[in-house]
Amino acid sequence: MMHNLQKLLVLLSLFAWAPAHAGFLDKLFGSTSESSPAVSSKNPIIYDTVIPLNAAANVSDYRLGAGDKLGITVFNEKELSMELRLSDAGSFLYPFLGEVVIKNQTIGDLQALLTTRLKDGYLVDPKVYVTILEYRPFFVNGEVGKPGGYPYQPGLTIRKAISLAGGLTPRASLTKIYVIHESDPTGTPRLTTLNAVLQPGDTITIDQSFF
Repeated sequence: MMHNLQKLLVLLSLFAWAPAHAGFLDKLFGSTSESSPAVSSKNPIIYDTVIPLNAAANVSDYRLGAGDKLGITVFNEKELSMELRLSDAGSFLYPFLGEVVIKNQTIGDLQALLTTRLKDGYLVDPKVYVTILEYRPFFVNGEVGKPGGYPYQPGLTIRKAISLAGGLTPRASLTKIYVIHESDPTGTPRLTTLNAVLQPGDTITIDQSFF
């Protein structure tokens, strides 16, 4: 009986001693397991950037707004060909025509407008071409590696936008992702999903996860 009691006391002593000397035991016997590399904000989780086929937006339907950079080419008219960025009012200054307001219009609308107005006393048969050189930015806030603004691309999903912003941090919630649409006058944050399609000027916010 006494012999068994002594064995029990020795075992209890070992259990009490081992946690405090784990480093020594690892060096002595070698570690029996490999720990996973820690995930930090410097190495955030990056999600798949595949864009659903049905999410691809038609550039011809894109609605212009403040911050968009455009290229305007008028055939054989160098002085009327230029690159410009739309103001906060969604407008720009153009030779002969003054201020041209084009907010919420398409590049086709702008081409037609410039063609019509240049015909009115300036050019006989103007050939006008408009291209989008750079889309206005969208914004990503909250639990991402690199919060800030990024140029919009047609067909961009929330998943891709988060990836461009450095991926999610370890504290990010996958169920608390909100978007405020630039086109929404109320500025209401709306719960969204990773596969939702982003709109130009939108603001994404990723909340923290408490679990």
